Amino acid sequence: MAPAKGTVCVVSLLALFTSASGASTAAFGNVDASRMSHADQEPGQWMANGRDAGAGYYSPLARINATNVSRLGFAWQFKTGTYRGMEATPLVVDGVLYVPGIWGAVYALDAASGAPLWSFDPHADPAFARGAGNDIVNRGLAVWKGRVYVVSTDCRLFALDARTGKTDWQVNSLVGDKRGYACSGAPQIAGHVVVVGNAGGESGKGGVRGYVSAFDADSGAFAWRFYTVPAVHDEHPTPEMQRAAATWDPSRDSSFGGGGTVWDELAYDPDLDLVYFGTGNAAPYNARRDWSGGHSGDRLYAASIVALRAATGSMAWYYQTTPGDIWDYDATASLVLATLQISGHPRRVLMQANKNGYFYVLDRRTGQPISATPYAYMNWSTGMDGAFRPIVDRAHADYDAGPKIVYPSAVGAHSWTPMSYSPASGLVYIPTVDTANILVDVRKNPGSRLSDVDQGTGVMIIIPDSTFSYGVWEPLVGALPRFPTPSGDPPRNSVRAALEAWDPVKGKRVWSQRTSEDTQVLDGGALSTAGNVVFAGREDGRFVAYDARTGKILKTIDTGTAVMAAPMTYEVDGVQYVSVLAGHGGSAYALAGTAGMRYINEGRVLTFKLDGAAAVPRPALREQRPVHEPPSQAASREVIASGESLYFTYCSRCHVLGAPAITPDLSRLEDGIDSLDVFESIVLKGTLLPMGMPRFDDTLSEPDARALHAYFVAQAWNAYRMQTRDDGRP
Repeated sequence: MAPAKGTVCVVSLLALFTSASGASTAAFGNVDASRMSHADQEPGQWMANGRDAGAGYYSPLARINATNVSRLGFAWQFKTGTYRGMEATPLVVDGVLYVPGIWGAVYALDAASGAPLWSFDPHADPAFARGAGNDIVNRGLAVWKGRVYVVSTDCRLFALDARTGKTDWQVNSLVGDKRGYACSGAPQIAGHVVVVGNAGGESGKGGVRGYVSAFDADSGAFAWRFYTVPAVHDEHPTPEMQRAAATWDPSRDSSFGGGGTVWDELAYDPDLDLVYFGTGNAAPYNARRDWSGGHSGDRLYAASIVALRAATGSMAWYYQTTPGDIWDYDATASLVLATLQISGHPRRVLMQANKNGYFYVLDRRTGQPISATPYAYMNWSTGMDGAFRPIVDRAHADYDAGPKIVYPSAVGAHSWTPMSYSPASGLVYIPTVDTANILVDVRKNPGSRLSDVDQGTGVMIIIPDSTFSYGVWEPLVGALPRFPTPSGDPPRNSVRAALEAWDPVKGKRVWSQRTSEDTQVLDGGALSTAGNVVFAGREDGRFVAYDARTGKILKTIDTGTAVMAAPMTYEVDGVQYVSVLAGHGGSAYALAGTAGMRYINEGRVLTFKLDGAAAVPRPALREQRPVHEPPSQAASREVIASGESLYFTYCSRCHVLGAPAITPDLSRLEDGIDSLDVFESIVLKGTLLPMGMPRFDDTLSEPDARALHAYFVAQAWNAYRMQTRDDGRP
């Protein structure tokens, strides 16, 4: 096995640490199949991402309940020293809290006090940040038989000693050409193997080809690999790839990897020995498809839920949630395994609130759909046919014929933030986003000044929040459709986020609580408990407790930091704690609408208990420095216009102009980029690779870099003149 490339810091407290259960230090990370299958007998533990094999983000703990949660207060915090997205849920095993951080870092803490035991830094290759596309986040860990498993952004799978954090083994989970790939998902223990996926379906100029890989959990030896989409030229295709190839355009551009990446959580049923995952959208977006309802153009197995046999990696079944997806309706949202009473009989099911607006209940042994019900407003589909295939409404959804307003948006009616299923209430709690997007194929729209946006797909996705202006967008992309006069129901020009309680058996909404409005944010994932409480954070910094049956808000705590992750709860020495990671990031880099508008976006672990402190310590207030006088502008209007087009094509996904964001506001010309030479060295030579800024010399030329710089100088002059007017100076 290759030597470890990563560092670990072990704190002296570790030598004295004894778990709350009285276990010795030799018992760190003591999780196995028997213990996981009896997780309900140890309600104080949180041994997997969703607590147990069902991945329902539900806890049987009830010391904190609907009658006393008003007493919930601050217990302790841990600062990671980072300022990017925190999207994962910690694990707790025998009094140790294992925390996933950015790049694939891991922090082990005393679960009762938050005192650090050890930390691990994988020193991930920063060049992979470009393939991540969704920030350098990590969505979870696995703890198994004395080890902690984590995947770094550069897709190395590490097995760490759970007691010390030292690397037992590591392996590169990628094979072949690694350009464009990155990893953000949680490893999944499945029998004797650990399974990992990857991201990057839309990176670069063609995206990557998705797959999952399995490695022996003890040694790291390669076990099997399953590709989610077919290769253009495959001389020895498997039967699954032969079937998939028949649903793709045989004349498609071979530079596109096809997408279908598996970038979020997986699930595993040990009784069936099946590992489940959802796949991302196909690339490119707007490819030819069969609108007649046939299977040509379905592009298997993108936008699908797939079940593999964990022992061999062979396919057991698949169900494509969005055949021929051209709307970015990934099927990667969290999967929950449960037993439901369907027509009076217990059924072992898999549930997902898909991005496309349908809530799916599938038989998890066969993949046969039991129900598929809209849980959010949609106009792309009018319902399901007899084969549980969505019926597409071309009048609203076919943007090949012209720009269209499509519901739900590419953000999804529900995205990656985990939902929770409570067997106590029988309800699923779904973080939802109610909004449309305007989809424009800029290669075909008359009047468009853009030709190659969204990583080479040619499709512009515009989410019309409160800042949306036709006057800003139409000069760039051409004429756009108008929203009707608001009537209180969709369609409308707004973004609304809510926590929805959904009955998966009856297929109906039980209650809804608005969480955000008119901002492009993803509020946090959900946790439900036997105490009749649902916990969920918001990106405005509030951490909220709801009555699980009515949706009534029982407690609100203002933390000062955006909360995107799903909370978890555990017990040490008879005290129940609720813990959540805080820090904004992901694909929405702008801090507008989040707590990061006022406070520094500090990565933290926040932990609460009954009768804790009334106030949560806040990060430092954000200070907006004045715009300094830009350099003189010598570029022509044509060059500046070209730079504007390049900005929307390559930069806008990460860099927001004129507003606080995680990444630098390029229009302020800070960090020395007022110098063209410095700017070119960053963009074309990778000077800031160690900071996570990729190089673009494979797609941008020196004239492109000069045009971009001219555009940013022009934007800086606009901001500078506005600032001087506000200050009363000439």
